[in-house]
Amino acid sequence: MTRGIGYLIAAQFVSGLADNALLIVAIARLAELGDQPWMAPLLKGVFTLAYVVLAPLVGALADRWPKARVMLAANALKGAGCALMLAGADPLLAYGLAGVGAAVYSPAKYGLVVELAPPQQLVNANGWLEVTTVAAIILGTALGGVLVGPTLVQALGTAPAGAGLAVGGALVVALGVVLVLYGLAGALNLAIPRPAASVAERHALPPGALQFLQRFAHAQRTLWRDALGGASLGVTTLFWGAGATLQFVVLAWAQQRLGLSLSQAAYLQGVVAVGIALGALAAGRWVALGQALRVLPLGVAMGLAVPLLTLVHSVALAAPLLAAVGALAGLFVVPMNALLQHRGQRLLGSGESIAVQNFNENAAVLAMLGTYAGLQAAGWPLPWLVGLLGTAVAAGVALVMWRLRQRAARGLMWSAP
Repeated sequence: MTRGIGYLIAAQFVSGLADNALLIVAIARLAELGDQPWMAPLLKGVFTLAYVVLAPLVGALADRWPKARVMLAANALKGAGCALMLAGADPLLAYGLAGVGAAVYSPAKYGLVVELAPPQQLVNANGWLEVTTVAAIILGTALGGVLVGPTLVQALGTAPAGAGLAVGGALVVALGVVLVLYGLAGALNLAIPRPAASVAERHALPPGALQFLQRFAHAQRTLWRDALGGASLGVTTLFWGAGATLQFVVLAWAQQRLGLSLSQAAYLQGVVAVGIALGALAAGRWVALGQALRVLPLGVAMGLAVPLLTLVHSVALAAPLLAAVGALAGLFVVPMNALLQHRGQRLLGSGESIAVQNFNENAAVLAMLGTYAGLQAAGWPLPWLVGLLGTAVAAGVALVMWRLRQRAARGLMWSAP
């Protein structure tokens, strides 16, 4: 692994750590303000919505300026959201600004991977990024819990707010810690070396909003119509939409079928995350970029494994099953991400192709979560929902495999990227 990739992975971990800790602190701030519990999921909604709405802009920005500097500016936006919350702004507004920073950060981050890592190391680099992302989710959530937990609240809960600050006590300390983490991530961004000019090609920005949209629409068509790009974009879009829904399915299933509390059910989500990390490491070690399409059957297997949850009634069986599902997910999605990045850089620009990916994946997250919520409201039993989710994943990946075989039979694609 090159020094630049090492700094990039470190910066991603620290920034992700802060993002996930900030979510927990924002939920605590909503509770402090006396808002209704149903407002907490809206935090995730406004954060995700930024990826969809800003996709035409952020990809072009990532390809216009050095990506490490774009990441630095994105961390500054996240820190500004944290500071707004510290000053008493509405948590939805403040966390939404952090979401804008995250939307800017993502295409620059993944685009920089393509610029810093040669093609033969791209799967390995993506594997390590996936591992650190999972670690940041787990540890960031745990850090947020500590920062708003009873020990710190009891020690500082009656402390006065600082001058000009609308929050006091433990939340001041919590938000201060998150700000420090964003500052550290920014310092790591500055340490990332610039890629060679021949690798990091710069693209001029479109002159107006209409041109931004036209360029983004062209990027969408280009990537979807490419055999390898369209296949990898299709399966990763399906994967992330289903993965976000699976989080809520696991929580509901663990409480209804296993009799666990919400906090205990959350531990099973951690088991899935550990499985993903292990699968990602295995993919980075044993799957080359030219072999990426060979992991597609693992996506079918992952989808077929999900309905097995309905047959399990003990934690002793649930934990290894969820770990296996996570491992299949990591083995499947990391090579697909690497293939998509590789084709995106060839066809478009690395930042713009990641923006297309972010748009599709996060639109799928919103659509599938909305469908899940609607079916729940309509009274669908949980086993039906679990079966529908798994079947959709398996059928979607199988359809992509069938289309690739059809194109290969007509000589319309290549055997390797």
